Amino acid sequence: MSLPAEFHEIAKRVNNWGRWGAEDEIGTLNLITDEVVRTAATTVRTGRRVPLALPLKEDGVQTGLIPGRVNPLHSMVQINQELFGPGTVATSDDAVTMGLQAATHWDALTHASHSGKIYNGRPADTITPHTRARFSGIDKARHVVSRGVLLDVARARGLDRLAGDHAVTPEDLEAAEELARTPVRAGDIVLVRTGQIQTYLAGDRHAYGYPSPGLSVRTPEWFHARDVAAVANDTLTFEIFPPENENLWLPVHALHLVEMGMLQGQNWNLEELSTACAEEERYAFLLSAMPEPFVGGTGTPVAPVAIF
Repeated sequence: MSLPAEFHEIAKRVNNWGRWGAEDEIGTLNLITDEVVRTAATTVRTGRRVPLALPLKEDGVQTGLIPGRVNPLHSMVQINQELFGPGTVATSDDAVTMGLQAATHWDALTHASHSGKIYNGRPADTITPHTRARFSGIDKARHVVSRGVLLDVARARGLDRLAGDHAVTPEDLEAAEELARTPVRAGDIVLVRTGQIQTYLAGDRHAYGYPSPGLSVRTPEWFHARDVAAVANDTLTFEIFPPENENLWLPVHALHLVEMGMLQGQNWNLEELSTACAEEERYAFLLSAMPEPFVGGTGTPVAPVAIF
């Protein structure tokens, strides 16, 4: 089934192909300039640090719904082994097998494709088992540090958590922006809080994934108009799930990653950050969210930190 005309109309309005040249592989990360980072550094006043990653563990957020996306399988490969003979210093090593998008992560621009294309008009078949993502792999996103802005949609609506059928709209984002008293500007990394991750933290993995609030297909134009560099939120699927339009699955993924060239992140724990922003009475901070540089990866675990 082909994508509907309304999708293609939005895609034309937000498309960034060629904006930074035909050879570009990082999309909206180009908006994080040296000046943007210098300005972001001025948000650090107290040194308060808030971690945003979920623990990596075998009973993590994945339930088996997505084939191959396994929670971390952690094993010890040596324990207190005296490699250089009895009485020498002993070491312990471990190994992990996991889906790169299993827990708190960034989706690379190559995580989604549509109509046979990935970001900047390249063929989707440049992603292969041997070369992995030949273009726009997550290793190309070498420095993801900028001003972070929390748009606390749940708090702005007077709720601890949005309902499972709530599609976050541009109006929701503007209400959260008003709460923050911080206009979103070019090069910002926007974090959208729905409160949905509370269900996972309470121990219900299935309720966390379905049904889930998330971003509406109307929101990519809002981010595009503000030249946002990247967006992450506190849900499993990022966009509302099930989708707001029947038979239009993952349209926000396609619009962000393919058309705009904008990283998106899922499973970010924004609960402590919500409290910190309310206590600090400010919703902007320095955000360090460096990807693990898996060459050709279509995603990566990330351990973001907000610094006030």
